[in-house]
Amino acid sequence: MSFDVERLYSLLPAVYQIRDVELAGQLDDLLKPAEQAELDSLRSLSTVTAKQEKRLQALEEKRQRGPLKALLSIIAEQAGVLEENLDQLYDDLFIETCAEWVVPYIGDLVGARGVVAFPGATFTERAFVANTLAYRRRKGTAAVLEQLARDVTDWPASVVEFFHVLATTQYMNHIRLDNLSVADLRHSKSLEAIGTPFDRVTRTADVRRIEPRRGKYNIPNIGIFLYRIGSFPITEAPAFRLDARRWLFDALGKDTELFNKPEAEDEITHLAEPINVPLPLARRSTDRDKELYYGVDNSFSLIVNDQAKAAGDVIICNLSDKGVAWAHTPLNKIAVDPVLGRIAFPSGQAPPSTVRVSYRYGFSSEMGGGQYGRETTFLGKSDPIVVPRDEATVQQALADVEADGGVVEIRSNDYFFEAPTIRAGTNAGKKIELRADEDHRPLLVLAGGSSVTVIGGDESEVTLNGLVIAGGALRVPLTDASGGPNKLRRLRLTHCTLVPGALPAINLIAAQSAAPRLLIELPGTTVEIDHCIVGPIRAVEGAQVNITNSIVDAGDETAVAYSDLAEGAVGAPINVQKTTIIGQVRTQMMELASDTIFLAALKANDTSTAAVQAERLQQGCVRFSSVPPGSQVPRLFHCQPASPDDAARVRPLFTSLRYGDAGYCQLSRQCAVEIREGADDRAEMGAFHDTYQPQREANLRTCLDEYLRFGLEAGIFFAS
Repeated sequence: MSFDVERLYSLLPAVYQIRDVELAGQLDDLLKPAEQAELDSLRSLSTVTAKQEKRLQALEEKRQRGPLKALLSIIAEQAGVLEENLDQLYDDLFIETCAEWVVPYIGDLVGARGVVAFPGATFTERAFVANTLAYRRRKGTAAVLEQLARDVTDWPASVVEFFHVLATTQYMNHIRLDNLSVADLRHSKSLEAIGTPFDRVTRTADVRRIEPRRGKYNIPNIGIFLYRIGSFPITEAPAFRLDARRWLFDALGKDTELFNKPEAEDEITHLAEPINVPLPLARRSTDRDKELYYGVDNSFSLIVNDQAKAAGDVIICNLSDKGVAWAHTPLNKIAVDPVLGRIAFPSGQAPPSTVRVSYRYGFSSEMGGGQYGRETTFLGKSDPIVVPRDEATVQQALADVEADGGVVEIRSNDYFFEAPTIRAGTNAGKKIELRADEDHRPLLVLAGGSSVTVIGGDESEVTLNGLVIAGGALRVPLTDASGGPNKLRRLRLTHCTLVPGALPAINLIAAQSAAPRLLIELPGTTVEIDHCIVGPIRAVEGAQVNITNSIVDAGDETAVAYSDLAEGAVGAPINVQKTTIIGQVRTQMMELASDTIFLAALKANDTSTAAVQAERLQQGCVRFSSVPPGSQVPRLFHCQPASPDDAARVRPLFTSLRYGDAGYCQLSRQCAVEIREGADDRAEMGAFHDTYQPQREANLRTCLDEYLRFGLEAGIFFAS
């Protein structure tokens, strides 16, 4: 039964309903003065939007709500809570639908133990508990170990039984034709897989143990490969135009590896194949299985001049640099290089006017904006003004919410060549949210010297969510264009990218060199940065900057990542947690630095005395962080390196420091364990702390003993 107030009210005799309406008409304080004024204003409008119509109905209903209906609304609300609780109690009987806190209790019932979940982690023990009985029915098999690894770590996994690839003397009654003692140089498929989990080239026996990752190829050895880098989609975005016939998949003009779209495995008995795990696409395998990887619902596809191209129109080839040109020029088909993310159009056809691409890129976490779920981070829940549906430009949409606040949502993956000014009204307490829909990643392209300017009234707040801003800067000025004071209280950046480093020319926007991407000129304002990738930050004393789960990249460890507007001066107080900062830091006060990596160094002729410098050393705290030796910061607590003698060994090492690479700011496996497990909860320091990599690995090691066949030994390897 539905316990909404209208249903309960309709069950009352009509005489009571009539009397209740009469009593409501005699009361004049059912609406607050502001609500009554809003109602009168909405009534006077000749045409109303859907949002205004909904608000009008709500106010009219409240104005006509008598004492009896008001009482029933409270009863209906509590009855609804009770009904929801009863439904949840039933759902809690099943592992698929139970609340998260119930999972360990069901796990105890089936004897599933050993997996520990962590606050904020993406992985839980739900899948492990759900599949425990299935594990036990098939324990000791490679398929179960693979499923176990996926369920416990929440990473894609593949398992290799290394005795299959040992070069052995053949038993004549059971000849293994594919087990040759030497590599077949004519078989490109097997050669291309060398060094990957799908390597099937035979090896001689390796007697070193596999558990510490020293040896692999021996009879009792099992390899469990985990894929830390995920595959994220970009759908029908504009390709970057290098010239008339050469284009790039990445809209910012970077060479980028294309990743495959992993296909979920249907059966627990199935061992993962390359299509089942997130891998960068190789040229030969993509060409060999083009129908598998190319297409609208596959790993990548092209739309040229508004026409979708079929797989037969595309060839896969090497488009590496050869002088000022590329290695190949196609004659009659479109050439695609998935390794570099390049597209070359045939010389025998007219060059295209528009090219849109769908593809997948690799990254370690949901950070910096993208087509992943961000709805839980949206602040405004009301009906947004949608660009380009309701307004053609971002600036026009922002003008609609300027006076009273509201939400502007961009539902497009296009370029937006504009530098909008965000005004959070003149009335006190107005809030504006400019966000990208969670299924889109729009690109706001600014010319050099221009900026997205944020201005507000008393106690105003502005939130940016899911945007990629290329070039120029995001700026909070001291005054507005007319010279009036800027009174913005808070600027919040969530899942945004202020593209670090230099930028090539994009359409009519000229190329730009590396420059600060966030300028805070207003004292008294607070800037919050969460799950973002940003270039250098400049913030005046008197402001406050809080950074969590983010990357601040100055492009080089000797460049300045954080300072005052004048690069040599100390900037605003900073609170930084679970963040990776590449470049020097100069701050008035380091209120808190926790679980953070500072990758910084002085130049040969640098006038500064320290790569990371706080002016006030008696205030603040630096804990469980990697800080360069010689830094001038408050007293260190459990930071690395612990002594100057460890400085060379305990130094942050990354897979890549180039923005756009799949392994960007991912800690290398050669990085010291003091950093990989140096956070306050034994997770890794830096921007990817919340992936809880050491804990996932520990969970898997704990569970292996129960399901690994006697006499076998397993090693855990990271395939990406």
